[in-house]
Amino acid sequence: MGIPLLGEKFPEMEVLTTHGKIKLPDVYKGKWFVLFSHPADFTPVCTTEFIGFQKRYDEFKKLGAELIGLSVDQVFSHIKWVEWIKEKVGVEIEFPIIADTGKVAETLGMIHPAKGSNTVRAVFVVDPNGVIRTILYYPQELGRNIDEVVRIVKAFQIADRNKVAMPANWPENELFKDEVIIPPPTTVEEAKKRKEQYECLDWWLCHKKI
Repeated sequence: MGIPLLGEKFPEMEVLTTHGKIKLPDVYKGKWFVLFSHPADFTPVCTTEFIGFQKRYDEFKKLGAELIGLSVDQVFSHIKWVEWIKEKVGVEIEFPIIADTGKVAETLGMIHPAKGSNTVRAVFVVDPNGVIRTILYYPQELGRNIDEVVRIVKAFQIADRNKVAMPANWPENELFKDEVIIPPPTTVEEAKKRKEQYECLDWWLCHKKI
């Protein structure tokens, strides 16, 4: 069947986590959620990422989004690692971590054989309808930019509510700052009216403030 793609439903699965067994995506129905994999517990880069995600957990929750981590480690290892982070760094990891046997990682395409047998740093952003909206893959040696994941969720919510698109580097775009892009017209008549309705560089490139 291949791995799930953008616009498809997140596969239904029951997973064991540090918060007990849960069913995905049902447990987050009506909410956004971000599922992210890490190569292994007790690894330096992963530790910094988990601290980074936790530090921004309140931002995610304000957006109605939940976090869930994953690696091919036993739940006992996850629990001990979370304890270590709290003891050594003073940060309590509040979101669940999936203890995967490899089945979830395989289903979601998190194992890239040319990069080894452990999971790459995958990110799945899933909307309240259980639809996959973004998939990111980072190699094991490169830690993620957590602020970018927050930006993705925030941008999708604005885009969905207003039926618009987001320019590069939004909300700090080089041309339009925090303004959004109006989808291009699909008829000659719409194209003629476009410059009357919005600020435009041309009829196919218009923007507005939200």
